[in-house]
Amino acid sequence: MSNLSIIIKREYLTRVKKRSFLILTFLGPLFFAALMIAPSLLMIESEKMESKKNIAVLDESGIFDGKIENTDANTFLYLYNENVDSLKNLVFEGIYDAVLYIPATEFNIPVNAKLYSNKQIPMTLSSHIEREMKQVVEHQKLLASGIDPALVKASQTSINVATIRMDEENGEKTSYAELEYIIGFVLAIIIYFAVFLFSNQVLRGVIEEKTNRIIEVIISSVKPFELMMGKIVGIALVGLTQFLLWIILTLGIYLVSSTLILGPEIMSPSGTVMTEQISQITETTQGQDIMLEAVNMVQSINFSAILWSFLFYFVFGYLLYAAMFAAIGGMVDNETDSNQFSTVVSIPLIIALVCATAMINNPDSSLGIWLSMIPFTSPISMMIRIPFGVPYWQVIVSLLILIITFIIITWIASKIYRTGILMYGKKPSLKEIWKWMKY
Repeated sequence: MSNLSIIIKREYLTRVKKRSFLILTFLGPLFFAALMIAPSLLMIESEKMESKKNIAVLDESGIFDGKIENTDANTFLYLYNENVDSLKNLVFEGIYDAVLYIPATEFNIPVNAKLYSNKQIPMTLSSHIEREMKQVVEHQKLLASGIDPALVKASQTSINVATIRMDEENGEKTSYAELEYIIGFVLAIIIYFAVFLFSNQVLRGVIEEKTNRIIEVIISSVKPFELMMGKIVGIALVGLTQFLLWIILTLGIYLVSSTLILGPEIMSPSGTVMTEQISQITETTQGQDIMLEAVNMVQSINFSAILWSFLFYFVFGYLLYAAMFAAIGGMVDNETDSNQFSTVVSIPLIIALVCATAMINNPDSSLGIWLSMIPFTSPISMMIRIPFGVPYWQVIVSLLILIITFIIITWIASKIYRTGILMYGKKPSLKEIWKWMKY
């Protein structure tokens, strides 16, 4: 067995067997699954606790009489010849949950109203009232201008501009920018956090070995490049293992817990409510168009290319930054001193995230192409652009540059690592670091 494989095995097994790794690996999916289930659970509980509200309506203008529709959560009771102050007292007595007061105006249609309640008014209630009143007022204004509201409603048209991307190899293809934006940005964020999460493990590992003087024994029998490469690859495998376990365990916990916790709420004797709603939607022509559009959106995305690209940029983006973080670990004695160096190293990825909006608006711009070629920004920039469609030659060139840069940085880091790992109690200057690289 070669020295490289021994170091990779040592780094992998040492970290996988740690209690912190096991705790984080199994607590992480519980946290992620809870974040996925909590919104649905809170919504169900809030619906259980929320009783139907009775809203007394005092409309002095007479324009909105009977025109504010009831909802599942609210009932509007129209009262006449009442006093708003006496209705307020009825709210305190618990007869009504709220009072909607619409004052009369002498010349104009009322556009202001007051909603009185002794408790916090739900935003959905106030929004519903505003929406209903807006429709009534617009209807009255059209009639006052001699315009038939039915004609205005009939003239309203929804315009749909389909974006067609033309490709010499694949022909014409419909593009869905919103979906492509979401996919690219989410994958870029995952790479960003994963790179720093696992690269920091390399940094801490190097500092720990330097502090414990373990490296003095190891460095005598292993080449610096082999030690550096083995450490980076070993921790990369640890990160990939943890990442895959997070995905598998999170999905498993979510499916089991959602069935046990949310199952009674979403199931009915005849089947799931969701299935019934989908069947009702697909019975209409509009519903069939929606379902067809959703299928077309999914089919328009080249998931295999996105998945492979994500895997390559995830791995080599991590390897590149892990090499730089390992070099930082070799130069400093503690994590406090490493913060200033790691902040500087992280700037390129932050720049890529800042420029994400510009690249989404124009993926083929010069900015997007250059950031996709620069190895320190390409893991983020290319993942943002790939869902929109990137020429294969750009992806290949970007990956080759990233791989070559990783090898060069690892070689440079190993030279810094070889000398810096044996230095204690002294912060090196840039001049000294340059000397280490020339040894």
